[in-house]
Amino acid sequence: MYKRKKIAVVVPAYNEERLIGKVIETIPDYIDYIVVVDDASSDDTLTTLEKHRKELGEKMLIIKHEKNEGVGASIASGYVWCRDQGVDVAVVMAGDAQMDPKDLPNLLKPIVENKADYSKGNRLFTGDAWQKIPKIRYLGNSMLSLLTKIASGYWQVADSQCGYTAINKKALGKIDWDGMHKCYGQPNDLLVRLNIENMRVYDVEVEPVYGIGEKSGIKPLFIIPKMFLLLSRLFMYRMVHKYVIRDFHPLIFFYSLGGIFFLSSLFLSVRMFWLWYIQGAIPPTTLILNVFSMMSMFQFTLFAMWFDMENNRHLSNSQKL
Repeated sequence: MYKRKKIAVVVPAYNEERLIGKVIETIPDYIDYIVVVDDASSDDTLTTLEKHRKELGEKMLIIKHEKNEGVGASIASGYVWCRDQGVDVAVVMAGDAQMDPKDLPNLLKPIVENKADYSKGNRLFTGDAWQKIPKIRYLGNSMLSLLTKIASGYWQVADSQCGYTAINKKALGKIDWDGMHKCYGQPNDLLVRLNIENMRVYDVEVEPVYGIGEKSGIKPLFIIPKMFLLLSRLFMYRMVHKYVIRDFHPLIFFYSLGGIFFLSSLFLSVRMFWLWYIQGAIPPTTLILNVFSMMSMFQFTLFAMWFDMENNRHLSNSQKL
């Protein structure tokens, strides 16, 4: 136990035969349960896991997926087990050894002190993150972090794709894990659902770990367009559930007007360039209307973001070491 709290570490693993052993061996002794979810690995991951389970006994559990479902589905399976067993805090550590166990107490601290319901690592706090993280991943992560702030409402939280997290019993019981996104959008999806439930989130500085033989399945140029569509859908989901169904907030009007003026600006821009192409000149009225529409779009949208930021300010914080 850790400060009288029952702690479980959930380890999603898919084809991690090279590093999964290191992950299990370096998990601190104060952890009560190690829950490894094998996502239908096709290499010797399961053989390695069975070897360690014999050594650790009841402290280690292996959950096997019959087919590959994605890292999000693996985390959800581990969370469901933790919820059903009454675990106080569930931590996620990936099977590729990219999460330093030395950072674990810092992730647990805001949870056990009841300052947060969910804490997550932030690798961007460190001054040498730009040197340690591959450049394309750093830039992609920064872009997704910005979009996730808008979608989730946690404006003070960054490094949205960091999977090094801890969640308490209360939040475990609030989230519908069966509806969770099954792939790499899981951290973003979870932040949106936590915000709808008014859960407190802490950003905690963690060390970026790269160049240890890990293999990333993420292709930034492919994943970013998919994530943009996912985050757009999650944003709409949060607006409806948090600000319409559960508790009405006038920012809905501002976002709606911003959307209306966006569509108006799009139509007027197309019309403006079409008239320029066929007539060789832009009618002053069309130009003035377009400028007015674009200014209104930015104004209403920024006001809506500001309202959202203020409404959720008390739900997020950061802890830089």
